[in-house]
Amino acid sequence: MWTPDHLAAADVILDLEAATKQDVLRLLSKEAAGRLGRPEREVLGALAARERLGSTALGRGVALPHARLAGYSPPLVLIVRLRRPVDFEARDEEPVDLVILVLWPEASPEGFLPALSGIVGTLRDPQVLRRLRRARTPAEAASLLRGGAAAPAGRPLAPGAG
Repeated sequence: MWTPDHLAAADVILDLEAATKQDVLRLLSKEAAGRLGRPEREVLGALAARERLGSTALGRGVALPHARLAGYSPPLVLIVRLRRPVDFEARDEEPVDLVILVLWPEASPEGFLPALSGIVGTLRDPQVLRRLRRARTPAEAASLLRGGAAAPAGRPLAPGAG
């Protein structure tokens, strides 16, 4: 089962250049496909299908695009800070600058919802969000998420999982 302890500096991308939500999903699909050895169109298709159900923007500038992929690929979580915020169709209408991508194998569903829940819980802490936005290195950002408080604080984020 994936836990934040599995998050490494290599799983963090700082200052990604993207102009639109579609750019973000396309760039993340390309990165994830390369890491998983899967076709980019498969990853993008899964993410696009999930977005059609409703935006995965959680509010407060955070999005959690997620999908389950056929087969037995290992779970993949990428933390991305965008150079400039983009419209992600968030309910609070705030543009998104922090994106957490979660891809999970359909063949091993256990752990998927707890992983999403744990990520959302960590991101409820306004201090974690502030520090992620100021992180200077991928290692610093990964460390924040590994050690972030999961207790709710401040305004709650919408439960974007599904």
